[in-house]
Amino acid sequence: SLPTATPAITQLMMNGIPMNDRESGWAIWAYWGGLNDVTRYPENRQGISSAQMGFGNIGGFSNIDLRPTNLRKGTKISYALTNRTYRQRAIITHSTGLMDNGWAFAFSGAFRYSQEGYVSGSSFNGGSYFGSAMKKLNSKHAVTLAAFGAPTVQARQGISVQEAYTLTGDNFYNPYWGWQSNGDGTDSTKRNARVRDNHKPHVFLMHDFKISKKKKLTTVAYGMFGKTSNSNLNWYEAPDPRPDYYRYLPSYNTIENPSIAAIQNNDWTTGNTDVTQIDWDALYNANYKNLYTVDDPNGAVGTNLIGNRSKYIVEEYRQDPRQFGLKVLYNADIKDNFYLSSGAHVEIYKSKNYKLMSDLLGGEFWVDVDQFAQRDFSDSLSAQNDLGNYNNIIDKGDVFGYNYDINVHTYDAFANLDWKSSKFDGFIGLNLSNTTFWRTGHMQNGRFPDASLGDSEKQNFFNYGVKGGLLFKLTGRHLISINGAYLTRAPLSRNAFISPKTRDHLVKNLESTEVLSGDINYTVRYPNLRARVTAFYSQINNQVWSRSFYHDEYNAFVNYVMTDVDQLFMGTEIGIEYTLASVWVLSGAFTTGDYIYSNRPKATITADNTQELIAEDRTIYLKNYDIGGMPQLAGTFGLKYNSSKYWFAGVNWNYFDRMNLGPNPDRRTEEAVSSFIVTDPQWDETLDITELDGGYTINLFGGKSWRLSSGKYLRLFVSVSNILNNTDFKTGGYEQLRYNPGEIGKFPPKYGYMYGLTYFGMVTYQF
Repeated sequence: SLPTATPAITQLMMNGIPMNDRESGWAIWAYWGGLNDVTRYPENRQGISSAQMGFGNIGGFSNIDLRPTNLRKGTKISYALTNRTYRQRAIITHSTGLMDNGWAFAFSGAFRYSQEGYVSGSSFNGGSYFGSAMKKLNSKHAVTLAAFGAPTVQARQGISVQEAYTLTGDNFYNPYWGWQSNGDGTDSTKRNARVRDNHKPHVFLMHDFKISKKKKLTTVAYGMFGKTSNSNLNWYEAPDPRPDYYRYLPSYNTIENPSIAAIQNNDWTTGNTDVTQIDWDALYNANYKNLYTVDDPNGAVGTNLIGNRSKYIVEEYRQDPRQFGLKVLYNADIKDNFYLSSGAHVEIYKSKNYKLMSDLLGGEFWVDVDQFAQRDFSDSLSAQNDLGNYNNIIDKGDVFGYNYDINVHTYDAFANLDWKSSKFDGFIGLNLSNTTFWRTGHMQNGRFPDASLGDSEKQNFFNYGVKGGLLFKLTGRHLISINGAYLTRAPLSRNAFISPKTRDHLVKNLESTEVLSGDINYTVRYPNLRARVTAFYSQINNQVWSRSFYHDEYNAFVNYVMTDVDQLFMGTEIGIEYTLASVWVLSGAFTTGDYIYSNRPKATITADNTQELIAEDRTIYLKNYDIGGMPQLAGTFGLKYNSSKYWFAGVNWNYFDRMNLGPNPDRRTEEAVSSFIVTDPQWDETLDITELDGGYTINLFGGKSWRLSSGKYLRLFVSVSNILNNTDFKTGGYEQLRYNPGEIGKFPPKYGYMYGLTYFGMVTYQF
C-alpha cells in the first residue's frame, strides 16, 4: 500500500462518515484512543479498491461499524501494564447483542495513565467512553444512536539536536520540562511547558432501511464538537527560555568564547537541570521583578497601569471545531452479479482558532501587542493585535493574540458498480464534490487592518474522481488484478492562507491537487500459503507546502510557501504467510520504493508582521530529492507457534533503511549557494540530503487462553519490543528551516530516536 507521506492518502470512516481532519487531512486516532474493543475489527481495503460506504482513496480505506450488534455479546474486562507513553490501562466493554425486544446496547470505557512515560518529563492522563443503542423497529427499519469521546491530557516529548543528546548522554532528552519549586518547602515538581489537552466528542444517529432483500438505504446524521489545546511558552523582551536554544549550547561559543563554552559544557555533562531543562523558578523571578507602566491600558486614553508585567507566560493554542453533516447511502443488487453502492453527503465545518492565557507565571498582566512589530514600526497602532482593544490588558483565561474561524462547507456524491463472473471481477467508481472555505476574523490586526476582520472571500473548488479495477482469475488460487484512479481534491484550508493568525491573504495561484495512481497485484491463495506481490505508482501534483518560522537572516518571523509541489511514489511490495504442520506460521513482508519530489516548485516568502515580500516565485531545486520522513526500504520476518493447548508465541525481525530527513527547501536554491563555487565544501554541505542509518528491531510476543467455564475465558498477552534495547536508532526528525548560508552547522537537524526495550502485558476476562 502507498506510504502515508501526505495526508488523506488513506481514508478512515465510521459508518461511512470520513474521520480525517477537515483542515489537515490526517486521521487522528487519539480522538478515540483507548476504545480498542470498539475499533479492533474495521473493514479494511488496501490500495485502489471498491467501496460501499464512500469513494475511498488511493491508499485504501478503513470503516468502523459503531452499531452495538457489531460487538461480541458479553462483557470483557482488561488491564494492561506497559512502559511506553502510558503505564497502565484498564478497559471494560459490554454488549447485549440484539435482544428479543428489538433493542441492542453496547458501551465501553477506558482509562490510561502515567505519571511519567518512557521519556522523562512526559505524563499521560486519558479517559475514553463509547455508548451505542439500537432499536430494531421491525423487519425493515432500525435506528442507532452512538457516541464516543476520549478526553486526554498529555505532557509532550520533544526532539533536539544531536549535541544535546551527546552532552546529556540521553537520546531521549526532553527539552520541554523543568523543575518548579512548590513554594511550601517540599520537593520541586516536574513541569512540562508543552501540554496537549484534547476532547472531541462525536455523535451519530443512524437509520437503516431494508427496502427489500436486495436494496438498503442508510442515513447517518452526525456532529462533532470539543477542543484541541496545545500549550507553549511565550516571552516579551526577555531571553529565550528554551534550554536547548542554540546560543546556550557549547558549540555556539567554542571559538569566540571558549571559557563560556567550557562552563556550558560542564553544566550540560554534569546534569545541571537549571541549564539543561526549563528554569521555571527563574521565569517566575523575572516576572516578579518587572515593574512596568502601561499607557492607555484597554484604550483608556490618558490613564496608566502600573504593575508587574509578565516577561514569560504559558499560552494555549486553541482549536474548537464544530462539525455537522448528513450522509445517505444506497446499496443494491441491481442484477445478477452486479452490485451498486452510491451516496450523497453534505457537511458544515467551523473551527474557532484563538490563543488563551494559561499562566502569567507570577506576573500581574500581559499586554496584547506584537514585539516584532514594535521593533519594526514607529507607529504604535501597528503593534496592536486587536485595534478594537488598544493595549489590551490580558489576565488568565483571556483570549489574545489572534482569534479567527475557518469555515469549510462540503458537498459530495459517489457511485460504485461491482460485477463478478467466473473469470473476471471488476469495479468502477465516480465521485463529484464541491468545497467552499473562508476565514472569519474576530480581531482587527494592526499590521493588516484591511485583511484581518470579518469574512474573507469564499474559495470554491469543484472536484471529481474516477477509479476502476479488474481482477483476472487465472485459477481459483492464482489471481491478477490491476487498478487505477484519477482524482482532484480541494486544497486544505490549513495550507490555503499565508498566515491565517494575522490576515486572510491567500496563497498565490491556489489550485486543486491532482492525483494519478495505479497498481498491479499478483495473489496466490492456498490452504497453507498466501502471498501477494504488488507494484504501485502514484503522482500527486499541485500541492501546497506552507510553514512559518523565525529566520535569522531576515531577523523576523517569515511565512514560507511552496506551490506547484509534485510528488511521486512508486515501488513494490511482497507479502507471504506459510503454515507448516498446522502449528508453525512463517510470515514475511518486504517493500522498496522511491518517494521523491518530481518537479521544481516555486516559493514565496513573506514577513509575518509586515507587508514585505521577501521573495516571489523563487525556484526550489527539489526535483529527485527524497520526500523524507519514512523508510523507502522495509522488511519483516516472523515466526509464530500455535499450540493445541491454547497458547502461542512468536518472534519478529524488522528492518528499515533508505531513510532521509525532509529537505529544507530554501537550502536547495540558487540563492543558497550563490556565494560558493562547486568545489567549495559548503556547496555539498548545503545541498546534500540528511541521511539516516538503517536499523532493525527484534520483538517477542506470546499469549495463552483459559476456558474457565461455559462462556467464560481468561486470556494473557505479553509483548516485548526491541529486546536488544537499541537506543541509537534514529527514526526521524527534520532539517531546521532556519539556517545560515555557509554555516549549516549553526542550525543542525533535530532527530528523534526509537524507544529502547519496551513491554506490554495484558490480562483479559471475558464472560
